[in-house]
Formats: sequence, structure tokens, C-alpha cells
Amino acid sequence: MFPLYDQNPTRITPYFTYGVIGMNILVFLHEVSLSNKQLESFLQLYAVIPQQLTANFADEWTTLFTSQFLHGGWWHLISNMVFLWVFGNNIEDRLGHLKYLIFYLSCGALAALCQWFIAMNSTIPSLGASGAIAGVLGAYIIRFPHARITTLIFLGFFVTTFRVPALVMIGIFFIQNLISGFASLQAAANMSVETGGVAYWAHIGGFVFGMILGPLFGLFRSDYD
Repeated sequence: MFPLYDQNPTRITPYFTYGVIGMNILVFLHEVSLSNKQLESFLQLYAVIPQQLTANFADEWTTLFTSQFLHGGWWHLISNMVFLWVFGNNIEDRLGHLKYLIFYLSCGALAALCQWFIAMNSTIPSLGASGAIAGVLGAYIIRFPHARITTLIFLGFFVTTFRVPALVMIGIFFIQNLISGFASLQAAANMSVETGGVAYWAHIGGFVFGMILGPLFGLFRSDYD
């Protein structure tokens, strides 16, 4: 069950939504090209390692942003990017390009900080766009509470489309991310997700901050460019 598009027309082309999707895909293709040892080093540099962030925030704060472009597997990447494709365009349309990019990255960073606060001494890498996308979904649900999404549904060999409330699709997004959070990063030197280590608080934090920051960035303005 995948969302295809929503019912709300946009007035601008969502260049930054497309750009973020493209960047995520390029970074993931780089990830899968690395050996296990190279991937481990790559994650140490660009994923959020809570213990390192706690010990040296001044040097590690940039990982709050770089980690948003890393993913733990194909399903993790595809599910995130599909939801960003469907829901991000309307939020970018309402906020405008630059505000949208700042909003997106801010939600992702704040979501990562929420998870870090819960497990400050963890050595397990925290990564993925889920927190930032949760922020987009939080803004979407308060801006378009009655929207319906055209969805692709697979029924065995039969494929059809169906319109469902946006709230249902947003719930599916969270379920998909919780499941994919248990997957390891291709057995990268034992850097699998810890039992109970799914970033619940990053998802929740991103969603809440999206609801808070969206209106502050002008989500409900009627005279946007």
C-alpha cells in the first residue's frame, strides 16, 4: 500500500523536495558501494553516534543534519522517499522553497536530539530521514486535516487505486519505519540496531516539532508566494 498523490494542488514546483529525494538516493547508492569496513567508517563520520555527541557536541553537531541523508536499507529508503514525494510538495508550496528547506532540516535535527536525549550514551548509529519526514507529516496533518490520498494497493496479482484519509497513510508511515528500524545496515561490522533501539522518540519528536514549527514558518498564510 503506497501513496501516489494527494488532492491538494500546488502553485509552485517543489524543487527542494525533489532535491532532497535525489540527494538521499545518491548518498544511499554510495553507501551500498562501500565495503563493510568503509561503511562503518562512513557511519562514524556522518551518522549520529549519541555517545560521541554527548562527549563532544561542538564537533559532532553537524551529524544532526548529515544523518538525515543516510538509510539502513532499500525499503527504509523507498518508504521514506515515497512519503516525502507525496506530502512534501504541499508543505513546500505553503512555506516557500527556502523556508521549507530550513523547516525540513530543523525538524530532522530536533527529532535526532529527542532520540539522543533518551539514549545519550548509546554507541549505535542513528540515521535516516524519518524524523524530518515526520515533521512534514505533522505540518501536513494540521494544514490538511481532511485530505485524502490516492493510494496504490496490491491484492495479489491485482493492482488498484483507492482514496484513503491522509491520517491513515501517515499511520502506515510510522508502522513502516518502526519495522524497518529493526533491519541492520547490511551487517556493517555488527552495527545492527539494538533490540528496543528503534528511534520512536525521533519519530514522535519530529512529528510534534512539525506541528509547532509549521505555523511559525507561515504554514497557514494565504498570501504565500
